Amino acid sequence: MNKLRALTFAALAALLAGCATAPPPSLQPQAVLHDELFQPPGEPVETEAQIFAASPTMQRWVKDHYGQLHRDQNGDLRRALVVALDRDNELHLEYDASYTRDAAEAFDARSGNCLSLVIMTAAMARELAIPVQFQKVYVEESWSRDRNLMFSAGHVNLSLARPHDALTRSYSLTGDELTVDFISADDLRGAHVRELDLQTIAAMFMNNRAAEALDAGRLDQAYWWARAALLEDPRYTAAYNTLGVIYRRHGNLAVAEASLRRVTAVEPDSVPALSNLAIVLRDEGRSAEAQALDLRVHSLQPYPPFHFFDLGVAALKAHDYQAAREMFKREIAREAYYHEFHFGLALADYGLGDFDEAREQLKLAIDNSTTRKSHALYAAKLDWLNAHQAADPLATARLRHEAGQPGP
Repeated sequence: MNKLRALTFAALAALLAGCATAPPPSLQPQAVLHDELFQPPGEPVETEAQIFAASPTMQRWVKDHYGQLHRDQNGDLRRALVVALDRDNELHLEYDASYTRDAAEAFDARSGNCLSLVIMTAAMARELAIPVQFQKVYVEESWSRDRNLMFSAGHVNLSLARPHDALTRSYSLTGDELTVDFISADDLRGAHVRELDLQTIAAMFMNNRAAEALDAGRLDQAYWWARAALLEDPRYTAAYNTLGVIYRRHGNLAVAEASLRRVTAVEPDSVPALSNLAIVLRDEGRSAEAQALDLRVHSLQPYPPFHFFDLGVAALKAHDYQAAREMFKREIAREAYYHEFHFGLALADYGLGDFDEAREQLKLAIDNSTTRKSHALYAAKLDWLNAHQAADPLATARLRHEAGQPGP
């Protein structure tokens, strides 16, 4: 499973001032909400307060460690908290993208995706009376896919306020904030950032939960999470896109179109919204309009995510391992850290008889896996490969059987 890279902290005040932008105007979400189409939620939809709430276990941890935290780092609670968050020290955190956890869940599991870990850190900072500032980091988006749903993941981090008066625990967000990030500093170098408020972070959490419910086929639950995200922050356009997909899956094409057009009205170059709108228009029998949108999407994104990966999978199925290797390498060249691409390349290398390179690609798949399930799968493949140095017909057939299903 992907280990947390070293926590990054730096002074970013000047960059923040230069890159912060005004959010789009309110989009009045009530006009695209249709509660009457869905059953009540099967589980509670968390509020902002519940998402960021510190559990009694978290509060007890902070209380038990406060003295140590205060003594560490010359009394700078911010730096002491960063040290405690380091995976090799107090909390032993791991990255796990299988589920978006709230603060208490992430603390209990000692794992989460970047949003969950940011929320958990904010909750712990609040217990220490340290103000925080959330930020969107403009790094290249990463994509993942599960069955016929594709997910785009952005990145967020947070800054902890500088101590103004160590004796009174007074803090100030005025200059040299300590930025906490759960990816490598190399990945952040030169990246622009934009300040986000608490409502937007909460809306991101709710939208993630909506997408996860949608992926599980729980359309009613997905609707209520997306609805909550829009009401939490009407400026968060990603939630309108999610809502549009939910409506379309639910068979409500007219309101799906209305929701997606809310996005394209303020973000006319939004590839996810344009792509989903083209699908809805095609479902409605408006093929010419859909085709026009397809052409626009192609002009904005000539090679969509997973384009070369899909070509690689097709080549594997045709036992054209050289072509498969070339396609997987092209996909990795634009998305270096996605585990399925490395697994696909491992299969192609194995098919070509390059067992050493197949082993290296399996190791990369393990290092970049985002769930315990995928980590276990790739580790098992690597163990099997290590135990079968010499290829025999039966062994070859076993691994090549995976060629039709490179992902977990």
